[in-house]
Amino acid sequence: MPPNLYHFVVCSTQHIPAGGNIPDGMVLIPAGEFEMGSHTGKNNERPVHTVYVDAFYMDVYEVTNAQYKAFVDANPEWRKENIAEEFHDGVYLRLWNGNSYPDGKADHPVVYVSWYAAMAYAQWAGKRLPTEAEWEKAARGGLIGKAYSWGDTYDATRANHARHFNAPIAVGQYSPNGYGLYDMAGNVSEWCLDEYDPDFYATSARKNPFSDGTREEVINSFKVIKKKNRVLRGGCWSDNGLFLRVAYRDWGPQHYTSVFRGFRCVKNASP
Repeated sequence: MPPNLYHFVVCSTQHIPAGGNIPDGMVLIPAGEFEMGSHTGKNNERPVHTVYVDAFYMDVYEVTNAQYKAFVDANPEWRKENIAEEFHDGVYLRLWNGNSYPDGKADHPVVYVSWYAAMAYAQWAGKRLPTEAEWEKAARGGLIGKAYSWGDTYDATRANHARHFNAPIAVGQYSPNGYGLYDMAGNVSEWCLDEYDPDFYATSARKNPFSDGTREEVINSFKVIKKKNRVLRGGCWSDNGLFLRVAYRDWGPQHYTSVFRGFRCVKNASP
């Protein structure tokens, strides 16, 4: 069981924006620039480019079954038996028995959730999905130009991957990165807000880049957005070490659900 899952507190000297406290279960990712992408990775990770992102809060852990159950209890239209056909691929919450997650899996990441469902949860929770740039900045944990969230050297003991357990495991079982975030590599891949564009880095805005119009447009109209490919980040329990690199870009149809996919949320640090 991860330490104090719902009330994680990080001791930090980071500046907290005026008028705000860090929300429960989240950490502050400070505003600033970072080098996004990879010089040696796949073509869709190039070119390396300087990106500035505003400060934001991010969930310490991937959203769990217990947290997602609170959402579906409060929003019957997103229950397994009620979800609209256009919001999933037929196996939504496949491992659940009706409105109940498997026994003993309360603190495991929720899986078999589509991008639509992740967006709905985030909206209900007063949060949103991270942009691809926010996700990568957070995953780097303050390290500069490193291949992994812990450094440049692949370390098989740092994440749930390569079918070590042949399944997702409870969140928070490996060491956090420099920002205090758990499972930014492995366990489950995480949905991002952006539409996937393999060539986006060549035209990306320098400040708060986003590949699909504006964040607000997507958040406010996500239910009527036709099926597109959305960014997935972080690698999963089945992936090899290549997928754990902080610059690795994956994607999937936004109605797609899988035992390999989950999500975490972010929240703006200022109005």
